Amino acid sequence: MKLSARNQIPGNITEIKEGSVNGIVILDIGGGHKISSTISMDAIKELRLKVGMKAYAVIKATSVIIGID
Repeated sequence: MKLSARNQIPGNITEIKEGSVNGIVILDIGGGHKISSTISMDAIKELRLKVGMKAYAVIKATSVIIGID
C-alpha cells in the first residue's frame, strides 16, 4: 500500500486500551518516544492490532495547535 502522507513513522504497538466505541493504541517509535492514536474499536478489530505488532503512525494534518493557560 502506498499513501500520499509523508509522515509515516514506524514503531511497535506496546499497548491497546479498549473502550466501548474507541480504543487508544500506543506506538513505541524508539528513542523513548511514543505516539498514541484514538481509533474506533471496529478499526482495531479489522486491522487485527495486537501488542507487539509492527505498525505505522501516519500523520496527515493541515495544522498542529499548541496552547497554554
